[in-house]
Amino acid sequence: MELFYKILKAAVDGVASDVHIKVGTPVIFRINRELVSIECPLPTEQWMNNVIEKMTPAHMKKKLEEDREVDFSYNVPGMGRFRTNVFQQRGTWALAMRYVKNIVPSFEQLGLLESIKLLAESPRGIVLVAGATGSGKSTTLAAMVEHVNANFKKHIITLEDPIEYVFEDNQSVIEQREVGLDTANFYNALKYVLRQDPDIIMLGEMRDAVTFTAAMSAADTGHLVFSTLHTTTAAQSITRILDFFKADDREQARRQLAGCLRGVVCQRMVPTVDGKMTPALEIMTNSPLVRKLLEENRLEKLTAAIETGVDDGMCTFNQSLFNLVKSGRVTEKEALLKATNAQALEMNFKGIFLNEGGRIVS
Repeated sequence: MELFYKILKAAVDGVASDVHIKVGTPVIFRINRELVSIECPLPTEQWMNNVIEKMTPAHMKKKLEEDREVDFSYNVPGMGRFRTNVFQQRGTWALAMRYVKNIVPSFEQLGLLESIKLLAESPRGIVLVAGATGSGKSTTLAAMVEHVNANFKKHIITLEDPIEYVFEDNQSVIEQREVGLDTANFYNALKYVLRQDPDIIMLGEMRDAVTFTAAMSAADTGHLVFSTLHTTTAAQSITRILDFFKADDREQARRQLAGCLRGVVCQRMVPTVDGKMTPALEIMTNSPLVRKLLEENRLEKLTAAIETGVDDGMCTFNQSLFNLVKSGRVTEKEALLKATNAQALEMNFKGIFLNEGGRIVS
């Protein structure tokens, strides 16, 4: 395992976000979104088998043998935690590991907006953090939990697969439950979580209709629920949620969601001029207009509502990217690559702003 630990230490020292290891090819790090091969002996099948055998938790070994892939959190003393996926490709084991920093970054360090802090302070309802894989959803979610932990006396229960950030009780009391270790599955955990007297429930990911129905039930009974979704825009998140449900159930789910949703934060990571990364944010809060659109099933109007909802703490990706460029943190080129509507953003840089109907407003 000595070589394996050296690889992980090199990843941490090199500020890599991810480590990819498979048999017979160079070890790959992801640094600032780019894949970089490193100089080290090529992993052999015997070496990989030994690493997998020693690092896989005992309670996961049977699942790995049956499913040929498994997720778990791997902790290296003095180095930190790695969100780990073991899987097979071409009949041999492979590893994908994401480094999770020990200290949860603050809102200011992450470049998050004040409106996200206000969502974290919601008394009840559902708050979702959305984005593609690697967009920083888990880190933003952790920052929201840590903000509550530092400022409010709440009982927080997290259900994760696996646990990523480890929280220490501050003002709040926090229990973290890992699927497979502390509970058999999400469904069992969700069935009993309301009997554990939580104020806030954090679900690592919204997975299906059962998960979301449980989240809405918790929100309807006065709890605050944080979770994540794999979607590319805030408005698209609503469609994605409704797709969880059968056609006959979507009407009820949409109306229930209109009542309990507090907001959706969608992220895209953008390279900065100093070689780092910062999130571009699209934020949709459940303003009276958004709620009305949800109730009336006019989902195609949500993007326009976000665009005009600045006073309610909302912003589109284009508005966020425009502000990042104007503040000097991001180049126009990088902003255009991440824009939802690159043509409209390019016009914004020239001082031309259009409303939803295509008319020039400034």
